[in-house]
Amino acid sequence: MKNDYTNLGELPSKQDLINLGSDKTCLAVEGLKAGYGKMEIIHNLDLYAGQGQSLCLIGPNGAGKSTVLHSIFGFTDIYAGTISVAARNITHMSSAQKLKTAGVAYIMQENSVFPNMTVEENLLMGAYLIENNSTVRTEIERIFSKYDRLNQRRYQPAKVLSGGERRLLEISRALVMKPTVLLVDEPSIGLEPRYIDMVFEILQDLKENEGKTIILVEQNATKGLQFADIGYVMSSGVIVMADHTRDLLKNKTVGKLFLGG
Repeated sequence: MKNDYTNLGELPSKQDLINLGSDKTCLAVEGLKAGYGKMEIIHNLDLYAGQGQSLCLIGPNGAGKSTVLHSIFGFTDIYAGTISVAARNITHMSSAQKLKTAGVAYIMQENSVFPNMTVEENLLMGAYLIENNSTVRTEIERIFSKYDRLNQRRYQPAKVLSGGERRLLEISRALVMKPTVLLVDEPSIGLEPRYIDMVFEILQDLKENEGKTIILVEQNATKGLQFADIGYVMSSGVIVMADHTRDLLKNKTVGKLFLGG
């Protein structure tokens, strides 16, 4: 660490991070070293989140936050460590295997809808790993019944959707596979404030009413911490601070560095 990050104090221990999680651990990342090619970006990182718990990663640009999500989902090279869901080692599974058999879904920050496909066709694309057509139809109809905003536009091309509706479609497409863990990368990026609130209300519902475990990277650190149960502060590929979000939001150093305080 360097500059003001030394003010954040002693690095959290593995046991500190375990204690922040719930009694029923859903996602465990232990001793992770990961990156791209020969470039190691994540250094001996531990992360724990319980079932129905949300964790927000904050930190400066280049800290490695999105790389953590990429590593969990299988987009990076893993040099050491393990990634487990419900005590099942998924470290070296492909992204497709993690989605289909381990219930890990990734919602990327880039606009990933297919603009010329209808809303319904976009949802069908999320079910490409499901072989049973009946199961697919049941799950898509469940999503339409849950989100009337999408149902009203189910036969319209996705390009007519507002930014908030597109983000809702991206989240819903991931839900078709009925994941246990949602990796959400910058959900508020490029959205108007009213749509940001809508997206976080949707994520809150998924956490509280469907028991989803959510690992979140969010540029708006205040919004991300207000949503999440626990927060990790990252710098240079390591966790430099971790706490319950209610305490991080009150922390003067965190406020100065990341919250505009």
